[in-house]
Amino acid sequence: MASIQLLRLSHRPTTAITTINHRHKTLIPSTLTLPHPLKPQFSPKFLTIHQSNHKTLTLKKTLISASSTTTPAIDRLISAVGYFLPFINGLQYGRFLFAQYPPLSVLFQPFIPIFSLLKTVPYASFVAFFALYLGVVRNPNLSRYVRFNAMQALVLDVLLVLPLLLQRIFTPGRAGVGFKIMVMGHNALFVFLVFCFVYSFVSSLLGRTPYLPFVADAAGRQL
Repeated sequence: MASIQLLRLSHRPTTAITTINHRHKTLIPSTLTLPHPLKPQFSPKFLTIHQSNHKTLTLKKTLISASSTTTPAIDRLISAVGYFLPFINGLQYGRFLFAQYPPLSVLFQPFIPIFSLLKTVPYASFVAFFALYLGVVRNPNLSRYVRFNAMQALVLDVLLVLPLLLQRIFTPGRAGVGFKIMVMGHNALFVFLVFCFVYSFVSSLLGRTPYLPFVADAAGRQL
């Protein structure tokens, strides 16, 4: 009797496992649910670390392959040249710094003839603006990289017109508090313009995409 009871007790786990497998409709035999003594057992923590390491290696390979692709030289050149338009038009904001620091004007002396040409020839600035817009931004044959940089340069050029409009509306004069505020505003705007030009010009030559604050978002929406 004791042996019969032991056989019944030893038979119950197998029956329970078989019933569970039958309910879940698995094709794995009940004998395989127990761990094999010769097979290594991997914990979920090990599997998680292995999967994360595999994803990290895959991400690194993707980044390396993406960084290996370079921007064509012609695209970089066109993008860099486009930023000369807002830079040349914004030289007028540096006249107070040039008068206060004459050696500073020597650095920008090569660009003064181009600025004088745009101001002397009627509608030269508008022609350059629409030539950049129609010839580059709206040109589907050019890459998005070139079109984005051209649009960013145009948005920056449009923003440079706003201080002149405010100056004509409020007419600060040539003395007083209003004139001092205008001088400080022009100096700050000119420093910001030079920073944007150098950053965008160098980034374009290197094949990187420059993102100017408050300008990149507006340029991206226009595309």
